[in-house]
Amino acid sequence: MAARAPRSLIRPLVQQLHAYVPGEQPKIPGLIKLNTNENPYPPSPKVLAAVKAAVDGRLRLYPNPTASALREKLAKLHGFASENIIVGNGSDELLALATRTFVEPSSKLATGGSTVQFFSPSYSLYPVLAEIAGALTKAVPLNSDFSLPALSALPKLGWDFKAALSLITTPNAPSGRGFSTAELDALCAKSKGIVVLDEAYVDFARENAMALALKHPHVLVSRTFSKAYSLCFQRIGYFVGHADLIAALDKMRDSYNVNGLGQVAALATLDDLPHYRRNFRRIIATRDLVTAELTGLGWAVLPSQTNFILAKPPLFPAEEWLAKLRAMKLLVRWFKYPAVRDYLRITIGSEAEMKTFVRTARTLAK
Repeated sequence: MAARAPRSLIRPLVQQLHAYVPGEQPKIPGLIKLNTNENPYPPSPKVLAAVKAAVDGRLRLYPNPTASALREKLAKLHGFASENIIVGNGSDELLALATRTFVEPSSKLATGGSTVQFFSPSYSLYPVLAEIAGALTKAVPLNSDFSLPALSALPKLGWDFKAALSLITTPNAPSGRGFSTAELDALCAKSKGIVVLDEAYVDFARENAMALALKHPHVLVSRTFSKAYSLCFQRIGYFVGHADLIAALDKMRDSYNVNGLGQVAALATLDDLPHYRRNFRRIIATRDLVTAELTGLGWAVLPSQTNFILAKPPLFPAEEWLAKLRAMKLLVRWFKYPAVRDYLRITIGSEAEMKTFVRTARTLAK
């Protein structure tokens, strides 16, 4: 075996970095997977047919470098121009691009660098991206019920309206709580730096903030085809915002960053939106039913506007529930962070999967 590479070859920042930990991808057959907020239903038959038809000789060619056809279709959907949209290898790539585009590392500024801020608890990738960028990082607590603090209270909690980049998941993860567009509008209006409204779960919510990307020139709205549109495998996300911001992000984008089959799948998805809207209603109905069932079993379930719920189980600690459920072949997500360590995050699966979950929860509570 070769000798270990000297640590001196690796940047100190990377040596100290705590990498993002994704949800477990199980290798045990028969596990019901309720831990990564995937859609329980497959892409529409039209999407599957379009992808299969594209598996031909064109695989030897590079894909459209700017996903121009997809950008044009998205622009028509949202009422923007195509120059207001950039497509990425999942919205995660675009979040990373935002830190590279709008944030100065601390080594570059006498003042100590740019600030990347976000609410806590929130998407656990945000601090990792901020650390990779070498930025100053601020995690500002949400209220105890995971709602947004009042605008006047934010500075006391550490929120900086002059921060270079503010990342806001709306509806929030992992709580599932929705934030009103009016609240977000007021926050954006007071902010001086770039604000990214990360709407990964917005198709399961009562309202969205897309209009704020048109209203405020420093606001970007992030969307993905993963959660609601069953395309996690293809990794397609996009940002909507002012053309100057999109052009800046485009300078930092890797060439051919969006694979061709992903572009085909996303285009076909946009041609079959009624299919997906029926799925949204189906998942929301299942979510509400499971919330009621678990509440009746003594769980404290937070109100959700996403395709998952955050729930505090009764009788024994959440981490113990995690192990007991896994032993019963039900995989959910537990976070060790203080604000949420008493909760489990449970993806809303199919009706059959959630019946199994509720039945198992009832059995374990006896």
